[in-house]
Amino acid sequence: KRPLAPCHEAVARKLLKQGKAAIYRRFPFTIILKKSVDESEIKATYRLKIDYGSRHTGLAILRGQEVVWLGQLDHRTDIKERLDKRRAFRRARRKRKTRYRKPRFLNRRRKDGWLPPSLESRVQNIQTWVERLRKICPIEHISYENAKFDTQLMRNPEINGVEYQQGTLQGYEVREYLLEKFGRKCCYCGKEGVPLEIEHIIPKSRGGTDRVDNLCLACHDCNQRKGSKTAEEFGYLHIQEMVKKTLKDASVVNATRWKVYEVLKQSGCEVECGTGARTKMNRIRLGLPKIHYFDACCVGESTTNHLYFKTKEALFIKAKGRGSRSRTNLDKYGFPRGFLARQKYFFCFQTGDIVKANVPKGKYQGVWFGEVACRKTGSFDIKGKDGKRIAQGINYRYVQVIQRFDGYTYRREGMNIA
Repeated sequence: KRPLAPCHEAVARKLLKQGKAAIYRRFPFTIILKKSVDESEIKATYRLKIDYGSRHTGLAILRGQEVVWLGQLDHRTDIKERLDKRRAFRRARRKRKTRYRKPRFLNRRRKDGWLPPSLESRVQNIQTWVERLRKICPIEHISYENAKFDTQLMRNPEINGVEYQQGTLQGYEVREYLLEKFGRKCCYCGKEGVPLEIEHIIPKSRGGTDRVDNLCLACHDCNQRKGSKTAEEFGYLHIQEMVKKTLKDASVVNATRWKVYEVLKQSGCEVECGTGARTKMNRIRLGLPKIHYFDACCVGESTTNHLYFKTKEALFIKAKGRGSRSRTNLDKYGFPRGFLARQKYFFCFQTGDIVKANVPKGKYQGVWFGEVACRKTGSFDIKGKDGKRIAQGINYRYVQVIQRFDGYTYRREGMNIA
């Protein structure tokens, strides 16, 4: 169980067929030799390259000019929404005649370097996969794109000097600014001379912010009819187009980039930092398309003049979390619509395990591969790559585990360099 040099897929197939090796892990596909070998034979050094992004992170393992493995890590984007729902339910319980939970305010302290759970998840995903890849490949060097985004320059390319300190509302209050911007009339029906309310073009419940370019003026009637719709859904596309592109992803990277760097330093590898401009220059020079795992190949000064791809596919890794303590499913109003069992394993299977089902008879006769969805009755469902059920009501006796659920889902796709 010590990492050796990666081999070609044809060599792996030959070792497995001759019985000299066994499958150690399916994703990423790893074999384990059945006899010990001299580790001093490994002369080449491997480098892990990381193109860190808010939603997707590109991963690549290189040996000099050879690219031996590619991957894309998709981060979770539902954590903030789940925390907001949990907070709403908790506050609602306090107002009902149920067990009283005293609100906590000043009795909690945050540790130094604390990050919100939605940001901490991204850092931990990278830490997890650096450790996993180092266990199956002798990685000694890491190249990391430590990019910094100028959010004001992204909104106004001509900003300069003292304008950085002034901002959009220099010399205005928010309401006065909006009244002058929209001509003191409702943005939707055009009424004038009526009380106007400040309204979010993209509602806060749909991920909108309090930024001034997401605000407009609306009369009370239009504000009530619009509800939780966006301006586009309400039938006013020209109002929706006034909202500038969100800077949330850039802010996430700015807030976590040094935390990720500290995690990489703790791995014990030599860490090289690169800029986004260098990555783009290397990618254009090598003629590679704008894809996250190709960006990862181009990170840092260590990028060579030529790259030779020894792999034909990339592994897409999606973070799913490891379940929830909640044992009750709720509808959109917060009322229970179903209860979950107080156990995770059923007949030695857990929902999310990658399995092979060999069904001898019936509607779903044949061999099925995918993720399993467990039931207490022992009648399982099999999900395909797109998350849809491809086989239902399969008895657990016909199911065999290929890989246990580890908080991530996987799918392989072929590369398209052209």
